[in-house]
Amino acid sequence: MNQLWFVPPSDFLSQIMPDDREHLLSVSYRKEYRKGDYIFQAGDPGKNVYILEDGRAKIFQNSEQGREMILWFCLPGEIFGLAELPRGGKREVYAEACTSCTMYAVPKNDFQNFLLEHPDTALQMIDLLSCRMRVLGHMMLNLATDDVASRIIKLLLRLAARCQSVSQQEISLDIPLTHQEIADMIGASRQTVTSVMGKLRRKGIIRIKGHRITVRNNEQLSTVISNEAAEFPLQ
Repeated sequence: MNQLWFVPPSDFLSQIMPDDREHLLSVSYRKEYRKGDYIFQAGDPGKNVYILEDGRAKIFQNSEQGREMILWFCLPGEIFGLAELPRGGKREVYAEACTSCTMYAVPKNDFQNFLLEHPDTALQMIDLLSCRMRVLGHMMLNLATDDVASRIIKLLLRLAARCQSVSQQEISLDIPLTHQEIADMIGASRQTVTSVMGKLRRKGIIRIKGHRITVRNNEQLSTVISNEAAEFPLQ
């Protein structure tokens, strides 16, 4: 399997055993957030692990220049806020609600005890975290070695593998994305992203409607997987 498709599962909650899920939710409490609310900020104590019940959230860092770098988007059922679990300490990233959200918050000690009592779910957690490490590693490599067009194409392919609905050979991303959000995920300017997305649209490879992206020609978009990015006809 190509490393590009090695993406972490979005809906962690639905993938664990029903008894484990019931126990996990029994030690959690629900919290609601409005669009734009911080779930936590860098420097906050890592007191809770969070599971998104509904809505969409983003995990990001700020550069020294104050530029936002989106690490990933959280979708319903996804678990996050895990980095401080083993050793404690303060948060190093931000989590923000992109829409109105409902969360399950699990206190750190309760979550640690839960994992000790449910080894199958603990193994799934290891798998989830290893997937995230690989994806973030690939993102760092892409930033260092790829041009903007290749970074955008690889991002679309990762998102298509992770959050998609398929209809008549087309792949529609289930999350709306602005050009600024794409830029914040790949370390580019919004203007450059707009230019590349326009070329992809004119080639008939993608369709964009209301910030929702549909991949119309997945085979052509996937040429980057075969190391053919240099030949990709964007000009």
